[in-house]
Amino acid sequence: MNERSERTTDTAEPLARGDRMGAATEGFVAHRNLLFTVAYELLGSAADAEDVLQETWLRWVDVDLDAVRDQRAFLVRIATRQALSRLRSLGRRRESYVGPWLPEPLLTAPDVAEDVELADSVSMAMMLVLETLAPTERAVFVLREVFDLAYDEIAEAVDKSPAAVRQIAHRARAHVAARRPRGAVSPAQAQDALTAFQRAVETGDLQRLLDTLAPDVVLLTDGGGVVKAALAPLVGADAVAQVLGKIAAASLRPAQVNGHPALLVRHNGELDTVLAVRIDDGRIAGLYAVRNPEKLSHMVRETALRR
Repeated sequence: MNERSERTTDTAEPLARGDRMGAATEGFVAHRNLLFTVAYELLGSAADAEDVLQETWLRWVDVDLDAVRDQRAFLVRIATRQALSRLRSLGRRRESYVGPWLPEPLLTAPDVAEDVELADSVSMAMMLVLETLAPTERAVFVLREVFDLAYDEIAEAVDKSPAAVRQIAHRARAHVAARRPRGAVSPAQAQDALTAFQRAVETGDLQRLLDTLAPDVVLLTDGGGVVKAALAPLVGADAVAQVLGKIAAASLRPAQVNGHPALLVRHNGELDTVLAVRIDDGRIAGLYAVRNPEKLSHMVRETALRR
């Protein structure tokens, strides 16, 4: 081979590698928001979901793309495996968590609320239901019910047979159905209930506040041992109203959190608490107060969630 041929060969190979990296980047970016959503629904933590994205990318760049038939399914498979591994270790950490554990809240764009199934799946109430599933059950339920993956694709992601995945999906659906919020609430109904609740808190009108709460309302406060918070769920309208009356002097602002109306509680201009709600029959039946500062970092900008 002459010198000119050697130079041509030497420069062609890096270009080929560059093309492969470009194709890998394009495929990953196209599905990035989907992968984040999958990881977040499995982990309940935006920070851990971001770590899963990084781990997924590192594995994706080593894949022979010519052998990949469906990039979306392949990337979801990688992300699911990484999330499952992380979920099993997180489960052990959450056993020693100080007080109630709540998912990390996300400031979401209006289009998330428009996708009713997606918004339902990332609501605080549903994320807590998902926490009651075993890791593999959670992955199967999310991939099937939220992202509509085929059983054989899910089987590859969780290292089970398609027949086993069908059984797991059936069991997970029954488990979730028995624990999920009772009735669907329209965005308008949710906004009306939250607005009435906000006004009652801001005015300090105890009776007005009680009128917005279901008799058996439950308040969960997540301080993570970092800030002051109740170490056990608070149950009952009277008890919850007494606690909420103490935030009357704070600044309350509405926001879309996890696809649903919520309130941001600020003290001296600083975000203190994200207050998400669950509404049944026009009244607030669940209050989820995230106060752990480590969980509030994603509230500075909207997070894109996709199916």
